[in-house]
Parts: sequence; structure tokens; C-alpha cells
Amino acid sequence: MLSILYQIFYQPLFNVFFVLFFFIYDNISFNDFGIAIIVLTLTVRVVLYPLFHKGMYHQTAMQRLSPKIKEVQDKHKGNMQKQTEALWELYREHKVNPFSGLLFIIIQLPIFIAMYGLISGVASNASLPLYSFVAPRQGINDMFLGLINMHESSIFLIVVAVVLQFFQAKYSLPKVSEENKNKELTPQEQVGRNMMYIMPGMTAVILWNFPSAFALYWAATAGLSIIQQYFVNKTILHKKELSDKSR
Repeated sequence: MLSILYQIFYQPLFNVFFVLFFFIYDNISFNDFGIAIIVLTLTVRVVLYPLFHKGMYHQTAMQRLSPKIKEVQDKHKGNMQKQTEALWELYREHKVNPFSGLLFIIIQLPIFIAMYGLISGVASNASLPLYSFVAPRQGINDMFLGLINMHESSIFLIVVAVVLQFFQAKYSLPKVSEENKNKELTPQEQVGRNMMYIMPGMTAVILWNFPSAFALYWAATAGLSIIQQYFVNKTILHKKELSDKSR
């Protein structure tokens, strides 16, 4: 099973990213390893923007619906059938798919794994799973802006990645209004706010022993996610304002 997934998903994606990475390295990034990583990350996010936007939209919308979901669950606590029907009606009303977040993660996973394999593999000079018609590369510039060696760990880039990861998580959470400040958080809201602190900590642990190339990729991904989250939040706010006006 793993061999089939490797051949169908991982190896093709890896080779596409490998060719794209070195095209960027040779023609766009001025032979700078770090700039090539940033441009590659940006390229992938732009090409897959509709997918990322839709996934982030549904994840954010579900977080903002948490109080209403809890109201429905409390109202129909003793009747699971009515509770399920009321929840699906709520999702239809707000045009949200509760399973889209899981689908978003599943679709992202092979992309993330292939990008990780490429960046960590190139950074560590490891053997790469290239097709026979894809030429390997040797002797590329190891530095980012002439300051940071992409093969070695960098505390600076780890800190940048952790900070951006924190703000990415924070920005995805709904703002708490003055009237709701003293209200008890729903379980979903509590999980979201806990993850805002847990994920940056996990990021630091994960990146500590990796080449700084991967920390730079992580930071670039988090930074671009913050920008995308801005547009997602604007879309949700706009739809909420239209909905309020129609009532």
C-alpha cells in the first residue's frame, strides 16, 4: 500500500517540485538557495490558491460557528436525530461543509511531504527519488542572502517560523467581542485557542534538528498563510454583512 502511494503521489510530486525548484534557482533566485525556497513556496501557493482558499474558508467559518453549534447541541441534547438535522440546517444556512477541513488536510498532506522531502533532501545532500530522465544536481550555493547556511540549523529562522506560526493561528480565530468576553468558551473554541500556543511549541521542537532550509520553508508557508487568512476573513465578514442586511 505504501509503495503504491509512493509511486502515485510522492515520487511524481517530488520530481515536479525538484524541476521547478532548480528552474527557479537557475533563472530567478540569483543562485540563492533560500530565495529559491521562498519563490517555490509562493509558486505552489499561487497555483493551488483556490484549493487553499476554500479549505481555509471552511475551517475559519466552522470556528466562527462554534457558539451556534453549541446552542444547537444544548437545545437538542436529548434527541440526536433533531440535533443532527438542526446542525445540518445550520451548515446549509451558512454554506459550510463540516468535513472540508479534514479534506483540506488530506489534500495538503502529499504536497507537504513532497516539499519536505525535496527541501530537506537537497539541503542534506541525500539520495533523491528522481526519475531516470530527471538529471540530478550537484554543487549548489548553500547560503541564504550570503548569511545563513541552508544545510545547518538556524535559531534565527526557527524563531521567525515560530512567531509566524503563532500569528497564523491567532489570526484564524474569531475576535471575542466585549459582550462575549466573560462567556465560557465552547470546546471547539478552547481547542483552537490552546492550539495557538501548542503548535508554535511543536514547530520549534520539530525544526530544532532540521536544516535551516526547512525552517525557511515553514516560515514562508506560515507567512503566506497569514496573507491568505486575511482575504478569507474579509470574505467571511463581507458575507456576514450581506446576511445581516437581508434580515
